[in-house]
Amino acid sequence: MDAATLTYDTLRFGEFEDFPETSEPVWILGKDYNALTEKDDILSDVTSRLWFTYRKNFPPIGGTGPTSDTGWGCMLRCGQMILGEALVCRHLGRDWRWARGQRQREEYISILNAFIDKKDSYYSIHQIAQMGVGEGKPIGQWYGPNTVAQVLKKLAVFDTWSRLVVHVAMDNTVVIEEIKRLCMPWLDVEGACCEPEGAGELNGCPGGACALAEEETALWKPLVLLIPLRLGLSDINEAYIGTLKQCFMLPQSLGVIGGKPNSAHYFIGYVGEELIYLDPHTTQPAVDPCEDGQLDPSIAAGFFCRTEDEFDDWCMRIRRLSCNRGGLPMFELVDSQPSHMVSMDALNLTPDFSDSDRLERFFDSEDEEFEILSL
Repeated sequence: MDAATLTYDTLRFGEFEDFPETSEPVWILGKDYNALTEKDDILSDVTSRLWFTYRKNFPPIGGTGPTSDTGWGCMLRCGQMILGEALVCRHLGRDWRWARGQRQREEYISILNAFIDKKDSYYSIHQIAQMGVGEGKPIGQWYGPNTVAQVLKKLAVFDTWSRLVVHVAMDNTVVIEEIKRLCMPWLDVEGACCEPEGAGELNGCPGGACALAEEETALWKPLVLLIPLRLGLSDINEAYIGTLKQCFMLPQSLGVIGGKPNSAHYFIGYVGEELIYLDPHTTQPAVDPCEDGQLDPSIAAGFFCRTEDEFDDWCMRIRRLSCNRGGLPMFELVDSQPSHMVSMDALNLTPDFSDSDRLERFFDSEDEEFEILSL
């Protein structure tokens, strides 16, 4: 698959950079467009995604640490973007669009505040970098997709406004029973439903800050599903390309994060054989990410399921994809926990991440300076 062709940098000037004139559909996070007749709609959709980049002159991380993430924060910013998309879907809906010059909704401002570069924002560069220390990543060191996913999972526990369940599916396996137990923790092992004790206090939101009614999460906590994957040895196996492209077609898609050395990207869709991405770098030269070789097979794919019905629909679509002969499944979807797997989520929302180093060695390429996403 060829280079990304559409970047936020070109879109902010209302232009397309070498965007193909093609009748093939353009897929962006579960929405399809016609490149010949719907360019304005494509522009509106992409510019409505949150774009986080390198920053400088923010308060020192940890009080004495770096004041800029230039050169090392690419993947952290990509993690912010994929989670930011989940928060937009959670509080504003996938069809929400940003419009220049219009007063923005309060929920949108609250989402942005969660990512401001200061220590007390839920998902700031400060929080991600410092939480990464527990993952064995010193502040200022590059992250791989799996590390970012694990850190976001830990930080989401403290987000009492959004009340998300961030689940990182390991070993290329998504366990339905495990996810439903996390999103509906008041269900017993047999699946019988009981009234959740202290339901009003579950991830309670102080001061009436919650934009959504408590009832909306009384039966199902909105799910952010992140799946770290390794789709080959040094390059992505071509057998996975078709399946990966189909992930962008799912209505639950949050996109894919990955990157080349010092150049991570947040991939949000594709057209034909070309990718569409947001670039976290403040300086974005018009270069082909594939000019110097294939993209790395270590990625993390994200999905958002606001309700149990949406999760059930996602499971149905994934099973349909697994039946297609055109591509190789990227991960396995099973009803219950395989005997060889041990669930960290089922035991503790904040597990012992001493195992993460071992997982990181598998999902992130140690012989690269940074993680790469390739198609």
